[in-house]
Amino acid sequence: MADPFADVVTLLQPSLPFSKMASGSGPWRVDAPATARPLFCVILEGAARLSAPGEEPIELQADDFILIPAACDFTMSSIEPVDARNAAHFAVTKRDDETRHGDPDGLPNMRMLVGGLAFGSPDASLLVSLLPRLVHVRGEKQFATIVQLIRNEAREEKPARDMVLTRLLEVLLIEALRSASGGGTSVGLLRGLADERLAAALRSIHGDPKHDWTVEKLAGEAALSRSVFFERFRKAMGVAPIEYLLSWRMAIAKNLLRRGDGGIKEIADRVGYGSASAFSIAFTRFVGVPPTHYARSEMNRGIEEA
Repeated sequence: MADPFADVVTLLQPSLPFSKMASGSGPWRVDAPATARPLFCVILEGAARLSAPGEEPIELQADDFILIPAACDFTMSSIEPVDARNAAHFAVTKRDDETRHGDPDGLPNMRMLVGGLAFGSPDASLLVSLLPRLVHVRGEKQFATIVQLIRNEAREEKPARDMVLTRLLEVLLIEALRSASGGGTSVGLLRGLADERLAAALRSIHGDPKHDWTVEKLAGEAALSRSVFFERFRKAMGVAPIEYLLSWRMAIAKNLLRRGDGGIKEIADRVGYGSASAFSIAFTRFVGVPPTHYARSEMNRGIEEA
């Protein structure tokens, strides 16, 4: 059976540009501006408060895991109130083994591991838009273990290091999304999968993306009327059903072109187009360049990076 969010995570091609230990002592606060890099953290000891626009503040406890897939301003602070006029509460001290916030010499009231993620897929913005703005997982101690394994692997130059890191990061993201799935999540893939009827349609799309899907056929997979299915899908996913189908087909096509996995005609068939010309027209309209040009530019980019 197709697993849509496993497909999405695999296509994201996650990597770990950096990770670090951080701690806080006394009253402390960090105002983190939005960056292009998704972030995660796991609280190893103590507690902290996380605030982000549009979200209720969260009091984080030991073993809590936070994933912020998209660019987002947020504030992390001590549970103890912070005086915005006191510069000492915003102090940052760099140490060899960690970054200290607040009192540089006091006993820590929080220690966490922070990591930055990078996504190799050229469709990262599209795929990330299908994920919640913020994922908070509590009571799952395996996250601390997974993150520590990632940190250990990132530090050492062992054979197949990058392959192991990629697999660990995929496990981390899938575990986070699986733990956070539910009807209360923000608009996106998880909310769609939490709806049993919509999940049937999504699994059909991912299981056979080349099929000649229409709104009527997908509504049939969901056992809903066409109008009810269309509105329910759009409300949960944030996009219309055929828009999602097209986006997913093009994400697959880009991945195949980037890897050089088949010619244009073969790729066209694999993503549901009856001819190379029909695929080329659709791809050019969606991406902005013909598939042959896209494949060539991706090949050149790979050579330059190597």
